Amino acid sequence: MNNNSNLTAAGRVEVVDAIRGIAVAMIILLHSIEHFNLYNQTPPDSVALQLADQMVWDSLWFVIGGKAYAIFALLFGFSFYIMDRNAARRGIDFRLRFCWRMVLLFCFGCLNASFFCGEVLVLYSIVGFVLPVVCRMKTRHLLVLAAVLMLQPLEWLKMGYAAWIDSETTILTFSYGDDWKAAMVSLSEGDFWQTLKTNLWEGQIFSLAWAWQNGRFFQTASLFILGMVAGRTEWFADRADNRRLWGRILAVALLAFFPLYGLSSLIPAFVKSMPAEALSESILYPLSYPTFLSSLMLVINSLHKFCFMTVIVTSLLFAFYTTPLHRPMQLIMPYGRMSLTNYITQSIIGAALFYHWGLHLRLCDTASVAAGICILIAQACFCRWWMNNHSHGPLEGIWKRLTWI
Repeated sequence: MNNNSNLTAAGRVEVVDAIRGIAVAMIILLHSIEHFNLYNQTPPDSVALQLADQMVWDSLWFVIGGKAYAIFALLFGFSFYIMDRNAARRGIDFRLRFCWRMVLLFCFGCLNASFFCGEVLVLYSIVGFVLPVVCRMKTRHLLVLAAVLMLQPLEWLKMGYAAWIDSETTILTFSYGDDWKAAMVSLSEGDFWQTLKTNLWEGQIFSLAWAWQNGRFFQTASLFILGMVAGRTEWFADRADNRRLWGRILAVALLAFFPLYGLSSLIPAFVKSMPAEALSESILYPLSYPTFLSSLMLVINSLHKFCFMTVIVTSLLFAFYTTPLHRPMQLIMPYGRMSLTNYITQSIIGAALFYHWGLHLRLCDTASVAAGICILIAQACFCRWWMNNHSHGPLEGIWKRLTWI
């Protein structure tokens, strides 16, 4: 970056640390109301609390669901670019070293998965291998590749198969219902060792199968590539041309989000309201096929979540560089610099609070998000103390040393 105001003393991009910290904070709030995949909330007796619960649930899912993970993925690709660039300046080809780094991330992911079966690090460690493969491509080619991946090519293949070959058969999917049930039984009834064992096997099978069937493999690869392009083009730098670009991107993302979000509820409602015979005789007949409709909705949902994620990121960039929010956003930078440590410790704390082997709390949504806020504050205070005396978080330091072993 050319603008020194964008960098910390250690050469880190301040706004990226702040946005990463906000993404990890969003993740703990959403996981808290999910009870870390257990979903064993207790409805409150109070009508006012019932209303508060509905507001908390709907608001967090609207703002965070599918977006916090996407921000995390975007910045993952940006971090790869920074490491690759810094290694190149020392005359080192970082690509094979990064592959080793992904093996290490897989191990961290298994550690996290032993506590929380819905984690994403294992997915990142698998999809991350795409970065050293494509990182020497031209920027315009990377943007085309990212766009194709974001459009979910597998789902278009499924739609074509359903429309013209066989509307009854679902292709290229994995059944994970039994693994999900086994994991839920373990979370709600098992002891610590039983839960750990189930999470590492059945939990990971259903987690990866769910990610595959919900387009996360292709979307994550696209976001990784876009993050790498953002680093290559210095997109996070505070420059006049970037501010104009952020404004255009924000406008386009907003304009695209609303019709896509509307279609996500309009199309299923339309199909449900139409008689099957009338629908099958119209030009929209493929919508009558559940397999076609499912793939179409996945594409639309993936795109509107990407648009909203873009709105969040560009808004945070404007807030950081052009408003007084710069100062409070700086407070969460240590939290973002320790994102791996925070993400894994969130899982450990959450499992201890909500799973059967721990306290097995059965809270309403409002109390659950309050618990998440308490975890967030405790972690943020620890991060601020730790980063005053260390250059890396505990797990970040281990990961870096093992990367260069």
